[in-house]
Amino acid sequence: MKKPLIAVSALALLAGAASFVPLAQTFAQAAPPAPQAAPAMARHGHNWSPSRHVEGRIAYLKAELKITPQQEAAWNQVADAMRANARDGDALMTQLRAQHQPDQKPNAVQRLEAQGKFAAFRVQANERFLAAFRPFYASLTPDQQQSADQLLGGHRHHHRV
Repeated sequence: MKKPLIAVSALALLAGAASFVPLAQTFAQAAPPAPQAAPAMARHGHNWSPSRHVEGRIAYLKAELKITPQQEAAWNQVADAMRANARDGDALMTQLRAQHQPDQKPNAVQRLEAQGKFAAFRVQANERFLAAFRPFYASLTPDQQQSADQLLGGHRHHHRV
């Protein structure tokens, strides 16, 4: 049971952007919290950032993939792409939080605009990650590629069509 959960988590983390759309939808559709719930939301929802654990994710993946010294340069490009995606995700979250009025429910236009920003971010983050990951993947041994295939498997969304 742990292995599929780890694979799903790694996929989301490797791409650097996968968790943003559900968060954006939650953020965009959330009703204003009740007065007694506001401190908890401020502690949890508004302090979350994409870069919070990026270094831990990078270290985990490096260990799981058993990166060799010869693969370090290609791996560093992947790690840098993950960091850049997390940094840009932080910037987007900061921007959207600044626009959010806690005492007003976003209207349909505002929700669609937020979803569009997250969609554009995901495309940019995926392109950046893929540009670094492609040459890195080519440098892996067959066993390492198999591990990468499992970590980046298609288990991310169970509702794919």
